[in-house]
This record gives sequence, C-alpha cells and structure tokens, in this order.
Amino acid sequence: MDYTNGEWRQSMRIKLDVNNMFADNVGIEHGITRTRVNEWIEKANDAHTALVRNREKGNWGFMELPYTQKEVIAEIIRYVDDNKNRFENIVVLGIGGSALGMIALQRALNPFYYNDNVELRNGFPKLYVLDNVDPEWFGEFLEHIDLHRTLFNVISKSGGTAETMSQFMIVYNILKEELGEDVKNNLVFTTSEDKGNLIKIAEIEDIYTFVIPENVGGRFSVLSPVGLLPAAFVGINISELLAGAKYMDQICQKQDIWRNPAYLNALLQFLAYNDGKMISVMIPYSSALKDIADWYAQLWAESLGKKADRNGREVFVGPTPVKSVGATDQHSQVQLYIEGPFDKVITFIEVEEFRKTIEIPNVFSSIEGLEYLGGHTMNELIAVEKQATELALTDNHRLNCTIKMPEINAFTIGQLIQFFEIQTAFTGELFDVNAFDQPGVELGKEFTYGILGREKYKNMKERFENRMEKDSSLII
Repeated sequence: MDYTNGEWRQSMRIKLDVNNMFADNVGIEHGITRTRVNEWIEKANDAHTALVRNREKGNWGFMELPYTQKEVIAEIIRYVDDNKNRFENIVVLGIGGSALGMIALQRALNPFYYNDNVELRNGFPKLYVLDNVDPEWFGEFLEHIDLHRTLFNVISKSGGTAETMSQFMIVYNILKEELGEDVKNNLVFTTSEDKGNLIKIAEIEDIYTFVIPENVGGRFSVLSPVGLLPAAFVGINISELLAGAKYMDQICQKQDIWRNPAYLNALLQFLAYNDGKMISVMIPYSSALKDIADWYAQLWAESLGKKADRNGREVFVGPTPVKSVGATDQHSQVQLYIEGPFDKVITFIEVEEFRKTIEIPNVFSSIEGLEYLGGHTMNELIAVEKQATELALTDNHRLNCTIKMPEINAFTIGQLIQFFEIQTAFTGELFDVNAFDQPGVELGKEFTYGILGREKYKNMKERFENRMEKDSSLII
C-alpha cells in the first residue's frame, strides 16, 4: 500500500451511487429526474463560483488544509516522536468539532480494542476523548488515570468554551499540586494563534501550542492540528489522511455537476429536502464508521440549520441528521424508514473489502433456518444485508444513495471527510445560508455565561431570572 502511487490511489477512490435518488428507480412520485437536476445547473454553477471565490479569498480554510500543512505535519511528527514514550495516555479535552472528528478517526483507523492491548498500540499511548462535563464520567476518569503518565491535549479555538475550560481548570489544578512547575510538560494546547484565553495561558505557563488556522471553523477542523495531533499520537498516518483529502478535493473542483460527486449529492439532497424529505439518515455498514456518522451529524446540522438566509430573511431551514449503523439498526430503525412517512433520504456507506474475513462454520446444517448460513462469511452477510435493505427501500419508493469505499484506511477516510465538507459548503450555497456560523449555539452559550456570573453577559442572567415560571401542574 503506497498512497503516493497513482494506480493505488485510483483503486482506493470512493464513489457515489445515486441511482436510487432518481425516478427511474424509486418512481416519479418521490424520485428526482435528470431534467429537474439540469434545471438547477445555473444555480449550481453560481454555487460553484461562490466556492471558488471564497477559496481564493481564503475565507474557507478547510479547503486548503490538504495542501498547506507540510510544516505542520513535520512539527506534529517531531513532537509525537519526542513525547509518545513519556506518556501512557493522551487525553483530548474538547467538545463538538474539537472532539467528534478525532473520535471518528480513532474508531475508523485503529483496532477496536486499541486501548486494551499493548501490542495493538505498538508503542503509542492510549487515547481518551472527554467531550462532556458529566461530573460522574469526568470524576471517575480522574480517579482511574495516572496523571503523571498522561498528556492532556486541550482544544479550543476561542479558549472560552465553558465545558473544555472547566475541564482544563480542574486538571491544571490537580497537576499543579502534584507536579509544580513541571505541569507544562503534561499539557499541550491546540488553539488560535493570537486570540483567546488558551494562548494567554500558554504564554504565561510556557505550554507547547499548535495553531488552528483562523479561517477554519471547529466542525471543519478535523484535518487541522485539532485532529492531526492526537491522530499522530495513536499511530495514524496523518500524511496519508491528508493525501486522501487532497485526492478527493481535486475530484470535487470540477464545475460539471454530473462529474462532481460532492456537488451532485448536495443538489440531490437539497431537492429532496424541498420535496419534504427533511431527515437525512446516514447508515454506514461498518462498526468502524459508526462515529463518522456522528461527526457528519454535527457538520450537517450546525452548518445548514439556520433561522435566516444571507439577506436576513427568516427561512428556518435545515435537514435533520440521524445517525445509524448497519446491520444493527435494521433491527431498530429500518422499519420506520421502509414503511413510515416519506420524509427521509438514506445515505449508505458500503465497505467493499473489510480488514478481516470471518467464516461461518457448517454447523447445525440439519436445522431449517440455519442451514443456509454455513459456508458463507460474515463479510458476505453484512454486504448482502446492506444490498437487501437498499432494495427494500427502493421497492418502497424511498430515496437512498450509497457511498462506496474500497476499504477503510487513512487515504479513504481522508477522502470521505473532504467529500462531506465540500458537500456541506455547496449545500449551504443552495440554501443561501451561512454554513460557517452557529448563532443558535452561541445564544445557548451566552445564557450559560450569564447564569454562571460572567460579567459581560449579566443581561442574559437577567433574562434567565425573568423567564416565565413553569406551571407546576404540568410537572407530574
């Protein structure tokens, strides 16, 4: 496997199958026609122009991450080589875009029992991502871990994220008591270069820091040091990851919507939304990709769920993402998708070659209902389960598409990440919303700041204290 080899790269190209989004397959009542897609070509060209313009202006830095981080990668690798043997654990303190991407990378690219097996880790530390302020979870973790053998990677671009900074303050206080001036050796920051509280603390405490580019937002930051640093600490080939993203980015620079998978899928999802299919279900048929669906849910929801368009008009738009996993959720969700309301688009992720092959033995062949399984493999079974679910949805006139991955490796995961990020940015243009802000999230943060006594937000505390009282008769 050599990601610099052109023939190998081509063999690892992920592909998009949208046959079952069209009327020919699912019927004219719910399916989309080629004619209708072509009617949107002018709008799609405008969206492409907007992407190119913003890229040239440096507004959307995520697009440039596969090209601009040669020195960053070298610095990360040097830092990891100097420090990996000093620590038993690396702990990410972050939330949302500072955590979900790394969780997805670890699950997809490392063995499932990586943390439990020293041989699987091959000299790299265990990884923990603490993305919540649940006091039981966080408290138990601190009791469980050897802090002296733990490196804490604190990730917050603003340095003001309440959850992350509260975690950091707790950890810092404990480390300071135990390590004194050496506390800096167990901390590394990933934050803004010259803004926010973390960079101020880094300067005071002389803490090593990696920089999040100013033009890269949190949910688009997994291919920046936000994801690359902890990924390198657990042995993931970050150069290969970025090479995959670059490969897909070049595919998705084509203006022709019929030759650009990210553009075509974005337009089809947009048209389906306009037809009342406002729920976007992602079903990877691989447990390794389960957290990719989780990462995608934030990307899709925060980027596209908006009250107002760019002109300030109230539009209240945004597809609702739903996370699923095959074949598990065939036994929990698929009944709804096949026979419930026509309000969903299903996106499958299909893995063509798994990293292991497990044979099903020829036992109990005399028992009816089991005799057909023996002699097959689990690989065959999960592939057929996906194909059967796809056919059942299609026969019931349900829109669905499939992303085909030749196998799961850093190169194909890099492609997948870049594909979804470009698709999201393009869809934002079609909706005419800012796909890179999150005003609804900010409002909730401001109420939190005010309630907890942050002076700048004391008016929010007043609004909270003057809120309508709840009717006690409705609390039963």
